[in-house]
Amino acid sequence: MVVIGIDPGTATTGYGLVKENPDGSLAVVDYGVILTPADKPMPERLLELYRRLLDIILLHRPESGAVEKLFFARNVTTALSVGQGRGVAMLALAQAGLTVGEYAPMEIKQAIAGYGGADKNQIQQMVRALLGLAEIPRPDDAADALAVAICHVHSARIQSLYREEE
Repeated sequence: MVVIGIDPGTATTGYGLVKENPDGSLAVVDYGVILTPADKPMPERLLELYRRLLDIILLHRPESGAVEKLFFARNVTTALSVGQGRGVAMLALAQAGLTVGEYAPMEIKQAIAGYGGADKNQIQQMVRALLGLAEIPRPDDAADALAVAICHVHSARIQSLYREEE
């Protein structure tokens, strides 16, 4: 199963694709960031983000996707901007026919490090270890997106176990 995780934003959106192997191990398929120019009007930036996400989805053909939920932000402008990027990401995933998971930052931290209060470095080190990488993925937004994808894989495993019990 290939999963795409997205760490949304309008200036920078992280994406990470993870494959679950038959033995349960995880492998990186691809990761990176989509940058949109600050000097462009917001509708053009959102359109560019949408098109780039669709290109990535078409290239890698993930079976499902996940997006980080918006957490409380003190800066309303930042929260609105992240919310717009999140909406575009969810639209791209839905239009591609993918099931979409949404996870709060604390849920992602719990799934990756076993502790909802883990700091950014702990999460990045666990992403590196879980994916068998020599170094922490960069930039941070890409590492965060990989964490979202890993969280979704773990969640899908648990849901599968529940279905088997029924």
